[in-house]
Amino acid sequence: MDLRYTDAQLAFRDELRDWLATALPEVAPEPDRHDWDARRRWDTDWQAMLADAGYAGIDWPTEFGGRGASPAEHLIFLEETERLRAPYVGVNFVGLGHAGPTIIAEGTEAQQADHLPKILRGEEVWCQGFSEPGAGSDLASLQCRAVRDGDEYVISGQKIWTSFAHIADYCELLVRTDPDPEIRKHKGISWLMMSMDSPGIDIRPLDTVLGSSEFAEMFLDEVRVPVSNRVGDENDGWRVTMVTLSFERGTAFVSELLGSMKLVEEAADLARQVTRNSATAWDDVGLRREIGQIAAELDALWALTKRNVSQAARTGIPGPGGNVFKLRYAETRRHLGDVSARLLARAGLGIGETGSHSRNDPIEERIYALSLKIAAGTTQVNKNIIGERVLGLPKG
Repeated sequence: MDLRYTDAQLAFRDELRDWLATALPEVAPEPDRHDWDARRRWDTDWQAMLADAGYAGIDWPTEFGGRGASPAEHLIFLEETERLRAPYVGVNFVGLGHAGPTIIAEGTEAQQADHLPKILRGEEVWCQGFSEPGAGSDLASLQCRAVRDGDEYVISGQKIWTSFAHIADYCELLVRTDPDPEIRKHKGISWLMMSMDSPGIDIRPLDTVLGSSEFAEMFLDEVRVPVSNRVGDENDGWRVTMVTLSFERGTAFVSELLGSMKLVEEAADLARQVTRNSATAWDDVGLRREIGQIAAELDALWALTKRNVSQAARTGIPGPGGNVFKLRYAETRRHLGDVSARLLARAGLGIGETGSHSRNDPIEERIYALSLKIAAGTTQVNKNIIGERVLGLPKG
């Protein structure tokens, strides 16, 4: 394990900083989060800028249009773009982080040629059709059915929490192609690329408790998808899905981690301003201790991230360190949210009531932190993975 950057990696960082200093002043102001057409344009324009500069798909192999960067260089890219508040991957998240890498690893040459260049330039936005009302944490229980009809699959069923479905061009879709109840539920699943302009798709937006609207539920009524759009073999979709999820658990939360470090600094600054009786909240030794503990835990998670990246550079696989990170990060963010709520007292009863000048409302961040116990694998699922793969415990 090496937590220090090499001279070559530091040179890459300097090059990136120079480009960001020139590029970021050219970026238009961020649009309203409810204006999805504008958000798509803003995110994809940034993606095109990255592509023109050679930073799109930074960790993708060069033969597929990426930069072929090492895991450490990918980490530097995320660190620098977050530090300078560059646009996040946004609506390109599923395509760049899930679908694209899966097509690289498992797709045919025709599928790669058709989709990868468009994903890299932001010309093709993807959504994820995995979870169902009865198949969330237990994803293998999915029931959305695809029946083979010649050179097409005919798909009927429902998906939920489909990120960016209302503005996406394609969906990475999991379907059951063999409904035989005698086979194991992990068998009989296939991974398909579904065009979102196909007849029979009904998209209904879902508003979150935060008022955001990136999710949707999706109803499929005899939607036809060409068999040539299947990635991997028929009924081998669970293995392909594990490839997809391995990318999500690699460096998926790095930008959030770096953002959380800034949230801790902002919480400390706020504590110095909030008065209680004749003192500030910062004069409370217990509060300072908690904020210091959270800061130390985030520093430790940053070191763990570098360790995970070093391991991925040696083995090519993120490994269970990503599960360990995700489990602890979710708990640390919850702790930070609780501290912020106690610090704000009555001002923390509503979003936008704190008068914070940060682009991140502390109460909104607290509510968002609750979702981290579910996103990218629930706490229970991650504990099982750690127990089985790290501690060697028998499967439960």
